[in-house]
Amino acid sequence: MIGGIGIRSSHGHLVCLLLLIAAPTLAEAPTSGTEDLPRLLGSILGPSPLEENLRQLTDEIGGRVSGSTSNQRAVAWAVDAFQQAGVDSVETETFGLPVSWSEGATRIEVLEPQPIDVRGVSIAWSPPTPEGGIQASMIDVGSGTAEEFDRHSGRLEGALLLVDRAVLRSWDDLFAEYADAPPVIERAVAAGAAGILWISTKQYGVLYRHINTPGTIDALPQVILAREDGQRLSRLAATGTPIQMRLELPNRVGGPFEVANVVAEIRGSDKAQEIVALGAHLDSWDLGSGALDNGANVALVIEVARAIRAAGIQPRRTLRFLLWNGEEQGLRGSADYARRHRDELEHFVAYLNIDGGIGPVRGFAVAGRPEIETVVREVLQPLANWGVTEHLLDTYGGSDHVDFLLEGVPILDANQPEANYLQNYHASSDTMDKVPMRELKLNTAIMAATMLGIAQREKRLGKRLDRAGVEALIEETGFDAYLKSEGIWEDFQAGRRGRIPTP
Repeated sequence: MIGGIGIRSSHGHLVCLLLLIAAPTLAEAPTSGTEDLPRLLGSILGPSPLEENLRQLTDEIGGRVSGSTSNQRAVAWAVDAFQQAGVDSVETETFGLPVSWSEGATRIEVLEPQPIDVRGVSIAWSPPTPEGGIQASMIDVGSGTAEEFDRHSGRLEGALLLVDRAVLRSWDDLFAEYADAPPVIERAVAAGAAGILWISTKQYGVLYRHINTPGTIDALPQVILAREDGQRLSRLAATGTPIQMRLELPNRVGGPFEVANVVAEIRGSDKAQEIVALGAHLDSWDLGSGALDNGANVALVIEVARAIRAAGIQPRRTLRFLLWNGEEQGLRGSADYARRHRDELEHFVAYLNIDGGIGPVRGFAVAGRPEIETVVREVLQPLANWGVTEHLLDTYGGSDHVDFLLEGVPILDANQPEANYLQNYHASSDTMDKVPMRELKLNTAIMAATMLGIAQREKRLGKRLDRAGVEALIEETGFDAYLKSEGIWEDFQAGRRGRIPTP
């Protein structure tokens, strides 16, 4: 329904928020903190700086690659935005990244059988080509299976390999794109290939910044080709016509550097020593302006802090708001934070994470802990009519909740459908116009209500798991496969990430 929320201002006048969004109604529930919800939701769903904050972050600052000038500007902007929101404290915490990377003036040309300019961008962390580029034959190896490589055995050394993949339709497709790339790269390196030409998994000429390694320089030069151009080359190769190409990637690679997380706090009252945290990553790739990934949710985190302050709510537990850097380089900011604050994590009641664009929050993934799901349902009972009921026991990776999970902290990772995320993921099209403010406001309200509901409960959400408990959870959910694929498993086993092994 088209709804509104009535609240009373400090002057005693009835303020009717005639919202231009569909606002579901609140259900009655005995959960502690329910009495604060009308004021909290009124603050979020009414006029607010949410849209302007997102505009400044995306339109004025733009893409925010870790280590870039725009990333540094985003950190300073976030500190100021939290101060404007009225938090009790805000600070930055610096950490190091091992290598910097930025794209040069990528050029991809077909020389024979006739000149063709091909649209494409470098894979993130691709090494540069030698001076003057690479001139080589192009070989179409289909989807890059072992059988395709065997079929072209003896022809691949020194060649540029064309690899196709299906168009992204779902989260599973995205995870498969990442999982399928490393074996193809290994085969290409073993065959002595000069580079890889990946056909874009997005249609209509959309280019994007794919990642094959977690923040380290890759084994050989690689690019993403516009899907239509790549398929044209595939059709040409199917006729048996020899294809000669030139690839120039003057990418810039540098040494270690420092970036910063932003940490803000609203202090609690009688349970102030306990912490409920909410986070999103501040960094982004650079082809677009990082609106869906993850600027919208950066603005959401800041808005949750502002709305709680504006509503005059005093949380029982301390609320901590975390904007991560280095997420696109292998979750480096959240990993550093978890390691640095390892002793303090005993006091973390929950870590809430949101990194799924603008799809409506339908519930939370609770990483294989049914006892947490039960309490989350209780906390969200006041929003029963909002449909935030699709909680998952699944254990997902790929975002900044991972190191909290490995430390045994109860996590709530927002469960969001794909919406328009995948066609704009890391792409030139990831801009503010893709963010419907109605959905962003509703997601903000859900995250705020969840955070506050957990903070106001008499009991904690759930216990922090010890090392044995974390290991059992990983085994039961099969999460070790993800940790191994991302190069985290060895660090977890050695105690460099996650709960320290018992001597």
